Amino acid sequence: MNLIGVAFFVLLACLNGHAAENDGSFFKDDLSKESLRLAIQRSLDFLGKLPPDRIVADQPKSFTAKEIKESLVSFLELLDLWDRPDILSEAVRSRFDFFPPFDQPNEVLFTGYYQPMIDGSLTQSEVFRFPVYGKPRDLVQGELVTLAPERRVEKIVLRLDQDRFVPYFSRYEIDRLGALKGKGYEIAWVKDPVDLFFLHIQGSGVLKLQDGRLIPLSYAASNGRSYKSIGRVLIDSGKISERELSMQRLRRYLMEHPEERDSLLAENESYVFFRFVQGPLGNLEVPLTIGRSMATDPQFFPKGALAFVTAHLPVLDSSGMLVGWQPFSRFVLSQDAGSAIRGAKRADIYFGSGEHAGAAAGYMKSVGRLFLLIKKRADP
Repeated sequence: MNLIGVAFFVLLACLNGHAAENDGSFFKDDLSKESLRLAIQRSLDFLGKLPPDRIVADQPKSFTAKEIKESLVSFLELLDLWDRPDILSEAVRSRFDFFPPFDQPNEVLFTGYYQPMIDGSLTQSEVFRFPVYGKPRDLVQGELVTLAPERRVEKIVLRLDQDRFVPYFSRYEIDRLGALKGKGYEIAWVKDPVDLFFLHIQGSGVLKLQDGRLIPLSYAASNGRSYKSIGRVLIDSGKISERELSMQRLRRYLMEHPEERDSLLAENESYVFFRFVQGPLGNLEVPLTIGRSMATDPQFFPKGALAFVTAHLPVLDSSGMLVGWQPFSRFVLSQDAGSAIRGAKRADIYFGSGEHAGAAAGYMKSVGRLFLLIKKRADP
């Protein structure tokens, strides 16, 4: 399928999604009941640690941890209807409110992310010379709260420079000027700066040591700088077209133009610091579930909440090349966040780890629909 055909197919995905709302079995799910139960339980583990009245989202309205928890428990009671989609759909509609309502347009751009597996070392050498940094001790995190015209909480990241707080170091200052070099913040080293850059973009990964050991890395903090897509930089400069943009195409450009690599990477001032963990964790500090966990903007999506999504997934051949698209619909959980995922019109689906997951996530770009499910309140 050519790129024009792909774009037309993705447009059809959106149109078909609207038509599906009239289907009595709208809430069909293409994954297993067991994976959904596991993902819901992981959200419950997170919510169970919060005070019941803790606000976990301000939009589309204010939700408490108790409301989200009760919604998940209520949904678990419906899993006995899993093999009867028509009845399940009817039960879901009668028990839950949807945000936004079905009759409101809510097109969402779905992309994908994964855990890259990269060659690395716990010691520096001539081969492994690009550092993976842990959270620096001089990094200070805080919140800036605005009450008018509406309440808004913005996370800020600073460092103390003599007697005043200043923005934390940018990617250029860290990688090119060596602002953190030799301060003891290095936790590992890798051989390829492009692999390291994409590790930052994904927010977690797996370090493959020379002795065969696999060590998961997870997000620890960021420098608080705004994320900037280097793909967008290349598109705006006319070096690649928007319709061909994918993670694979971006990697190829960086390989083919090594003289531009460092300056191009520095365009994205956002920088991520890592820590060693036992497995893939989202920002809720619970394990991610392949295909069920998604990264969203916590300003617009309640942490741990259940949602239903419809869109299209890329179909790859045995060599990892895109050959088409297939429709999918499923229940997912808001269990992660990302610096590139901002606003109510974006969501990032977790594809897992390894080469195949990376290929699929790299191509994933589909307009679809997303509905939050919140248990209806009893009439007073």
